[in-house]
Amino acid sequence: METIFSGIQPSGSLTLGNYLGAMKQFVDLQSDYHCYFCIVDEHAITVPQDRLKLRENIRSLAALYLASGIDHEKATLFIQSEVPAHTQLCWIMQTQSYIGELERMTQFKDKSVGKEAVSAALLTYPPLMAADILLYNTNLVPVGNDQKQHLELTRDLAERFNRKYNDIFTIPDIRVSDVGARIMSLQEPTKKMSKSDDNQKATVYMLDEPKRIEKKIKSAMTDSEGVIRFDPKEKAGISNLMTILASCTNQTLDQIEEKYQDVGYGQFKQEVADAVIEVLKPIQERYYDIINTQELDDILDHGAEKASMVANKTLAKAKKAVGLGRVKKRK
Repeated sequence: METIFSGIQPSGSLTLGNYLGAMKQFVDLQSDYHCYFCIVDEHAITVPQDRLKLRENIRSLAALYLASGIDHEKATLFIQSEVPAHTQLCWIMQTQSYIGELERMTQFKDKSVGKEAVSAALLTYPPLMAADILLYNTNLVPVGNDQKQHLELTRDLAERFNRKYNDIFTIPDIRVSDVGARIMSLQEPTKKMSKSDDNQKATVYMLDEPKRIEKKIKSAMTDSEGVIRFDPKEKAGISNLMTILASCTNQTLDQIEEKYQDVGYGQFKQEVADAVIEVLKPIQERYYDIINTQELDDILDHGAEKASMVANKTLAKAKKAVGLGRVKKRK
């Protein structure tokens, strides 16, 4: 059975885009793969965080993983900072990274532009991401389009290391979902839906109340044509709502286009809202059942133990390959 690794930052409330683009896939994958689902809290501190809010977000994210359908007996759910091998391998992967290729990363350029002082961790984010993935002999990484560049660098670093030090790391493949991989802002449908968007109307959060969800989707930006047709360039708003509906109902975009060919935007938006509310309702109920329980802590403790067993073996191989540590003399 092949291995999948995926990590999500606990840097804010999870969005509908996070669920449809990532977490919904995870539930389908966990029966067919060895799955490691990681709350990457060390990635979150590449930019300033309120420590109390960060801890709250870490716990909330763990509960949302489980509420979304992750089975802790099938998959390994854990917090990145509770498995020290991640930062240890990150240092080794930094020695394989070139400043030029790190500076070319789109996310680094976007987050550093116009700032007087930029954290060095923002630059070295990709080697930590590479360490996350490589520790678990990962075969497949499900990602959104915005992370493909980092995954390509992970592959480059692993191949570079293997050429120098023998075949230590598995080279991971990238998996991008055809539908739902990139849910866009409701107010600016040419950019990705973001949990950090200042415009609250632009984003549906997984824990939003039904009335709030309905209001946000009904106010979503569309166009004046009045035709429900998938055309991301000319009809970005309607295309985004079609993608959301397709991901929530498992319909194809062609089926939606045919079904709503004589339907107005008002009715269409209402049905999109209804579909989103129906998908999120059981997730929200399970979330509030588990968020403040010992059960959640026990699951995370067990996940960290399981992850550490695998990660420490890979780390030991990498350290030995580069010559770190010592060989103890036998008596």
